[in-house]
Amino acid sequence: MSQRTLSTLFKPSSIAVIGASNGAKRAGNVVMKHLLSGGFAGPIMPVTPKYQAVMGVLAYPNIESLPIKPDIAIICTRGSRVPAIVETLAQFGCKVAIILASGMAKEKGPDDQNLLEQTLAHARRYGMRILGPNSLGMMLPTLGLNASLAHTTALPGKIAFVSQSAAICTTVLDWANNRGIGFSSFISLGDATDIDFDELLDYLGRDGRTSAIMLYIDSINEKRHFLSAARAAARNKPILVIKSGRSLEGADAALLHTGGVSGNDAVYEAAFRRAGMLRVNDLIEMFAALESLAHANPLMGERLGIISNGGGPAVLAVDELILRGGKLAQLSEDTVKQLHTVLPSTWSGQNPVDIIGDAGPERYAKALRLMMDSDDVDAILVMHSPSALGESVEIAEALIEVIATHPKRNRMNILTNWSGEDAAYQARKRFSRAGVPTYRTPGGAVGAFMHMVEYRRNQKLLQEVPQSITDKVQSEPSRARLLLKEAIASGRSSLETHEAAPILAAYGLDTIATWFAADVDEAVQLADCAGYPVALKIQSRDLRHKSDVHGVTLNLTSAEELRHAATAMAERVHLADSKISIEGLTVQRMALTAGAQEIRVAVIQDPVFGPAICLGEGGSEWQPTRDAAVALPPLNMALARYMVIQALKTHKLRDRHLPKGLDMQALCLMLVKISHLIIDCPEIQTLDLNPVLAAGDQISVLDINLGLAPPGGDHSNRLAILPYPKELEETAVLKNGLQVMLRPILPEDEPKHLAFDNSLSDEDRYKRYFGVRQRMTHEEMAVLTQIDYAREMAFIATTREANGEDMTLGAVRASIDPDNTEAEFAMAVRGDFQGIGLGKLLLEKLIHYYLDNGTQVLSGFTMFENRAMANLAKSLGFTVTFDMEEHLIKMHMDLTQKRCQG
Repeated sequence: MSQRTLSTLFKPSSIAVIGASNGAKRAGNVVMKHLLSGGFAGPIMPVTPKYQAVMGVLAYPNIESLPIKPDIAIICTRGSRVPAIVETLAQFGCKVAIILASGMAKEKGPDDQNLLEQTLAHARRYGMRILGPNSLGMMLPTLGLNASLAHTTALPGKIAFVSQSAAICTTVLDWANNRGIGFSSFISLGDATDIDFDELLDYLGRDGRTSAIMLYIDSINEKRHFLSAARAAARNKPILVIKSGRSLEGADAALLHTGGVSGNDAVYEAAFRRAGMLRVNDLIEMFAALESLAHANPLMGERLGIISNGGGPAVLAVDELILRGGKLAQLSEDTVKQLHTVLPSTWSGQNPVDIIGDAGPERYAKALRLMMDSDDVDAILVMHSPSALGESVEIAEALIEVIATHPKRNRMNILTNWSGEDAAYQARKRFSRAGVPTYRTPGGAVGAFMHMVEYRRNQKLLQEVPQSITDKVQSEPSRARLLLKEAIASGRSSLETHEAAPILAAYGLDTIATWFAADVDEAVQLADCAGYPVALKIQSRDLRHKSDVHGVTLNLTSAEELRHAATAMAERVHLADSKISIEGLTVQRMALTAGAQEIRVAVIQDPVFGPAICLGEGGSEWQPTRDAAVALPPLNMALARYMVIQALKTHKLRDRHLPKGLDMQALCLMLVKISHLIIDCPEIQTLDLNPVLAAGDQISVLDINLGLAPPGGDHSNRLAILPYPKELEETAVLKNGLQVMLRPILPEDEPKHLAFDNSLSDEDRYKRYFGVRQRMTHEEMAVLTQIDYAREMAFIATTREANGEDMTLGAVRASIDPDNTEAEFAMAVRGDFQGIGLGKLLLEKLIHYYLDNGTQVLSGFTMFENRAMANLAKSLGFTVTFDMEEHLIKMHMDLTQKRCQG
């Protein structure tokens, strides 16, 4: 429903302006002026009882008197009038309203609902969509539509810009117009109370007129929808995001700005990274990225070549490139030889190519042409510093000519950095007009190139095949949950090491042997049994960090030492705060720390994205989202590895290179186990493992603090990313007696799924893909196996071979539109396993899944040659029709009706 009405927002045929005005500086006047001057082809209908005509266009006294139903209505009145206007518009059949008024959530109406709640209730009752309130409006330059209060009009282009801030909209617009950069759509979300980022990302991700998307975000409302939409769109085109609220004070200001929930910035960062988006930190960086995105070709590799008329700026560019993790291209002997023929003997002889300060248009053009001819570089940065020759513009024009005529112009990215002000300004204008990215500083140019590199790396990382570790994650969720529920039922809000250890053990997480003692005598008995040396710790729910009051004593070698330590600790606690209640002591066998490294792992609850896993080094002043790398569950081995690399790269975790220190495999395995624990056990609110001892492949937890969720909470929307739905696994027996496992597909299935796809006969491939189809690439297979369970489903049937390996026999998959209206399926079964009921089992499983999912329609297409598929669908209740023109068979099932039939 919503996506269909959203298409009206992007393709309106008629517009009404409610509150249109002839009064200068009134919102209704500005909007009318922009609409009339933009060249929009459809009727523009001013609605106002005050004037017979507005700006020469016949006005209508009220909504009911409009000659046609407007696709979009722009409401330019004060907030108090908006609810009644929206109700009338919705009844009249208007599909979308853009509300410019602000502060509606703060004003109460007559029935104690605020104005915004009333407005949304009216719109939802009649299926009308709302953009805003507090929106600046929107522009669709390709349609000549400027339905906004902006001070200027956007140029047509291929970048979509969506912002929660009107001020950021106007700033970006000003800058882009100055640089000649255009937009496919320019949308001010305002308070985003109805139409939000997720729906716009879904639409823009599929929009052929949009090649890149830029977002300005204050806050996110729907975490799961947002991440699903962003992940789907980022597979097709770059998404750059600038997020306010990086500091606590900034987050508070953002909260006041949009009224959205303020989440933790590091968790936002993790979410953006997980979805494959690129984050920029400020407007300058955003403008640089926008410049490159406006003109960029897809990056084929990361090797950067640099041409410059000065050594100093080139060195600055190289420094920036290397510091940001980029790659400087190495020139081959052949390329160096070619450059020797066109450059002075004093040129640098390597990359960066310093073509000397007196370089004119001809030398620049020859150097660029040779570099573009070579296979040594994937992108080229051409730099120019002002010279006495004053040929800045002529050089720019010569380079533009080379780029425009070179055979690689659509495969290679050329960036330019013309330093200086007056001398460089005209040259930069020429480059912008010619569609060549241009920057004022070496850092800006390299930064823009690295955005392209990071987007490419993100996509590759997100397509990485995770290692299969099912045999190494032996979990007992029922045992863990039983212990957690017992603790909650007894009124506990947190568990300490000795109580939480069995819960972690259910997931194969080792804890150093720990016992609780009610008093010193019991502690001595436990230590005598365990054997010395031991560690002794104060047990108190009032203490957040035992170390703050020296409540931990290590390496106690006798009963006498233990008694002395217990007395001294009790005195220190009493001196620190007499109100602290000591419940007892914990005795712990001493860990063998020689050659091992201490780390810290925590799970926090973010108010926006839910549980987040943090990895760092700890300390009593530790703030997880400042001192740790952060990732969202679910984690597999590839994502866990990415998290560890991120922690090392940002120095949140340091490899001390100890004899038994960090082992990547063991560390990743521990993070995956914690991810499983958090997914399976919603009763866990927070978890702090501090310290964790990493001794090669042996990882042990020394201290645990587990915070319990309040009883009776709703956990259905707890996770930002839907995890693997293990509950959908089932075994079945085929007609020939073969036992198969039916389950959702996993990223780890890629190698086996590729083997399955390659095993299909040419005829089966022809029927499955509606034509001759080449073997799948890794990138294509990643799309098929790394699915988002929130918006698509693929079930596979596997059987265990004699060698203990699983073999994939068949697969059925369906993708669903974002509104859960219709799922379209496709299916394939290995030729040597056809005719034994496998196809029927898979399709029945898919039908049941979408029945439970609340989907309205399940449909599919197959070729005329595939009568077996059509007959199977018919036997399961699909309506089968023949499209003679397209030579296809259509299979259609009304799931709503099937639910009613029971």
